[in-house]
Amino acid sequence: MNYNLSGKTAIVTGASNGVGLSVAQLLCSAGANVVLADKNEEPLNEETELLKKKGFKVIAFSGDLTKKLTLNNLVATTVDEFETIEILVNGFRQIDLSEALNPEKDNFQKLFDLNFMVSFRLSQIVAKKMINQKGMEERRDTGSIINLNSIADRLILPESFSYSICAASLNQLTKSLAVTLADKGIRVNAIAMGSIMSTTLKEMIREDLDSHDQVKQATPLKRIGETGEAASAVLYLASTISSFTTGQIITIDGGRTLTENIQVSAY
Repeated sequence: MNYNLSGKTAIVTGASNGVGLSVAQLLCSAGANVVLADKNEEPLNEETELLKKKGFKVIAFSGDLTKKLTLNNLVATTVDEFETIEILVNGFRQIDLSEALNPEKDNFQKLFDLNFMVSFRLSQIVAKKMINQKGMEERRDTGSIINLNSIADRLILPESFSYSICAASLNQLTKSLAVTLADKGIRVNAIAMGSIMSTTLKEMIREDLDSHDQVKQATPLKRIGETGEAASAVLYLASTISSFTTGQIITIDGGRTLTENIQVSAY
């Protein structure tokens, strides 16, 4: 199987830590040029420098990704450095609790902007770039857009009201864009994650030690997944191995969504 991404350029948002960082590292190992983007400038620069020391072609881009100007600058910076964009991994997201009927704790708009609008807007900008750089030649393998998402749309808890809606919206965006961009040769897929040792899950376990065992018990494989296991799915979707795969939501959760345990957070 050919997972070689040499000559291709990827933008990975949310790349300063957790799953996003693992994705960036794996795409580098597969030969891609990678732009690591996030709002957390210090850890982002540190991780990018480590990758540069290993000989990988990478640059860091930090800024407020909820701003349209920042997203345009991200794409412009990528093109200036590497000329083309073939892969976009929308990994920028924030998990937060909310209450549906409490106006004082209504953070829906904030989470929607962070978890949906950033991916939507950046996908629009990058898709246009992918189409233009492909020219009038055969519309095949123009690019791959991959949305990192959560199983929160299926394991619905009252305290994750806003986040669950954002997750469902991102899945619908994935399917809609897949159909819209299919004739342009751009594939759009998503990865729904659960029981992955993300930065958020680490913090949750640190605050509540019992939650570690709870998550394991709620997972049929009886363990928490590593970020690299989610990153491997991204590599599959970014490579030509998945050239006939589009509009799909690939679940990486150790079997969590196969059970009816709704008492444990989907994070």
